Amino acid sequence: MNIRQAVKPYVVERLHMAKSAFLNDQSKEGFRHLENAHVLGQHSTYFHTRVHFEMLKYGFRQGDTNEVFGQILRIIGAITKTSLGLLPRGNTGGANVSAFKSMPISPENLAILDKIKHESK
Repeated sequence: MNIRQAVKPYVVERLHMAKSAFLNDQSKEGFRHLENAHVLGQHSTYFHTRVHFEMLKYGFRQGDTNEVFGQILRIIGAITKTSLGLLPRGNTGGANVSAFKSMPISPENLAILDKIKHESK
């Protein structure tokens, strides 16, 4: 199983959780789910880019130009840098943090990342 296949159920679940939160006017909760999707999906070019695209849409919905421009740059980075492994560990992916900053990973996400690592071997 490759990394994209291994990460898919975890990222898709968080994307659904984000969509549900946004539909219920819980934008902060929805963005938190996108951040978790980013932490889990950033080793797959497809899912890394997909999460940044969802964050871009969030920025447009919120009228947040900083998020919009930040996500445009991050989408370019995700497309061009993911396969090279140029990823800051645990980075949550929003424009509110440096795209180069490593961050702590929650115990829940660490456990999932461990599963993904073993499944993608």
